[in-house]
Amino acid sequence: MLLIPAIDLKEGQCVRLKQGLMQEATVFSDNPADMAKHWLAQGARRLHLVDLDGAFAGKPKNFAAIKSILAEVSDDIPVQLGGGIRDLETVERYLDLGLQYVIIGTAAVKNPQFLHDACDAFPGQIIVGLDAKDGQVAIDGWAKLTKYHVTDLAKRFADYGVESIIYTDIGRDGMMSGVNIEATVKLAEAVNVPVIASGGLTNLDDVRALCAVADSGVMGAITGRAIYEGSLDFQAAQKQADEWVGL
Repeated sequence: MLLIPAIDLKEGQCVRLKQGLMQEATVFSDNPADMAKHWLAQGARRLHLVDLDGAFAGKPKNFAAIKSILAEVSDDIPVQLGGGIRDLETVERYLDLGLQYVIIGTAAVKNPQFLHDACDAFPGQIIVGLDAKDGQVAIDGWAKLTKYHVTDLAKRFADYGVESIIYTDIGRDGMMSGVNIEATVKLAEAVNVPVIASGGLTNLDDVRALCAVADSGVMGAITGRAIYEGSLDFQAAQKQADEWVGL
């Protein structure tokens, strides 16, 4: 069970949002590259970056911060990034910088052919991000709910050849209310690619609950507010996860 620290970028700073609301941003660091090095030192085996401004603007907005992070850690651990990625040129630009995985979310829903083309052009490096509220997929930085059900889109995109799926329960993101295990497992069992849980991870009980369903296809979980505010000790949590899954 891979625990993945999140570094959410807004105006060059490391922040966390509540339920995707930009006005509900808490700043945790003004030096994202140092934050990336901190999680590397704590034993992180992958990092999750989000260009929040890019997600709303539809184009990269925190390129300098992302470049600085990759310069520090991309030789040591894989880094994945989402937010504002809408064309193959942007995908290639990020991969050339040292990014290992590109996350396509809104663009996958609005333009499935783009996701298909990206999977063909960059096999093994494309992750699809599906964010949902009560099963309905949201787009444009969670500002709009669509008519699509998350499981239907997940099956379709898995057939395209995505490396994995990040499933975010919007209602729980940044709320410290626990992972929606039931919905995550249901999605994982419906597709033939790994699923990464996102939203609500709060403490070791949540980690234990995820480890208990590792066989369902849930490969990991993204963690943000909990490790920044201290309700979850990242280093201890990853160690425990490794032990629990190994039992």
